[in-house]
Amino acid sequence: MRSGTNLPAVGNYNQVVILEAIRRAADGISRVEVAERTGLSAQTATNVCRRLIMDGLIHETGTRISGVGKPRRILELRADGRFAVGIHLDPSVLTVVLLDLSGTVVADRSVPTAADDPVSEIVDRIVSAVEGIIEESGVARERILGAGTAAPGPIDLANGTMLNPPLLVEWHRVPVRDMLAARLNLPVLLEKDVTAAAVAETWAGVASDNFAFFYYGTGVGVGFALQNDVVRGSSGNAGEVGDLVIGGTGPGHPVAGRRRLGEAIMPRNVVDRAIAHGALEAVETPLDTAAVQRAFVALAGRADDGHTAALAIVDEIAADIAEGLVAIVDLLDVDRVVFGGPFWHPLSALLLERIPPLVSQSRFLVLPHPITFQEATVGQDVAATGAACLVLDHALSPRPSTMLISHRAS
Repeated sequence: MRSGTNLPAVGNYNQVVILEAIRRAADGISRVEVAERTGLSAQTATNVCRRLIMDGLIHETGTRISGVGKPRRILELRADGRFAVGIHLDPSVLTVVLLDLSGTVVADRSVPTAADDPVSEIVDRIVSAVEGIIEESGVARERILGAGTAAPGPIDLANGTMLNPPLLVEWHRVPVRDMLAARLNLPVLLEKDVTAAAVAETWAGVASDNFAFFYYGTGVGVGFALQNDVVRGSSGNAGEVGDLVIGGTGPGHPVAGRRRLGEAIMPRNVVDRAIAHGALEAVETPLDTAAVQRAFVALAGRADDGHTAALAIVDEIAADIAEGLVAIVDLLDVDRVVFGGPFWHPLSALLLERIPPLVSQSRFLVLPHPITFQEATVGQDVAATGAACLVLDHALSPRPSTMLISHRAS
């Protein structure tokens, strides 16, 4: 049976629809334009805008002359009306950000971690970092909507736990969402890091409805949005492309043989391969996550300096990513590919030179339209920023499902 709705639900939905319209109007918008863009009556738009002003979510910023009659009052989002915390739990670094309603980072903090650190210690560091940036920003706690947590997948969305995350073996079935909610006294959401990255890109308001976000971290994953809605899958674990089989079939691919994309470009394996081929000197210390990160940055530096063996490793990474992307963009029919993640940035310039032509020249690419390639709009801390955007999106973006009446017994 279809679910019904009720008037309070319609009212709340109309409010977030109008807020979304105002948020996406870069130069401000009048009440008349709000009504036109949302399809609501002028009276409804006026009433809702009045409530949003009273709640401190929007404000009037001046007037604009539009044809005959009185100048129209212009409404804009009030960036400091609400805030959200974003947390990215990565095997090598913990990143915490505080975002305002416009998606601007107003405070951030990074804390090195090790994959084998006890869970309790990492949770203590998260809490300390969150409390630190709230105090540093001077934002009143009641204006913080909540905290989003981005973590390596897979995850159990229903129970707020992580399931066998790579290189975070102690975190299997740890109820991270509820632990943080109890310690922070804030609502907490849990999301896969690649999905959080895609949420950040949609919140940034870039004019592209269909895109794939290629996330290069300790592992590899793809978040994607279709018609500007982030796709999560039935369990919230869409985007696991590490097992995608590639075989060196793209143009100019320097390596032959079938292998998995995740294994081919996993930073630890890249560093091992770089050492074996003379692109890096042997590392005497154990290759823990921090050592891998340092070695990867060193490899990028050598490649930037024109080191032949290092450039050969970069060519391999670019060819592997390009081959994987051909399959992904063919499957999803996206027109934009966005790159980000902690291991993307050291090689970003070199990879952005190499990947686009490899994709466009592939004989397996079937799409009839061009594809745009770019770095994440929101910057380097994309997963943490995306986690905070997740909170903003959850609270302030319109969803028809919010109007449905629950069938559960009262």
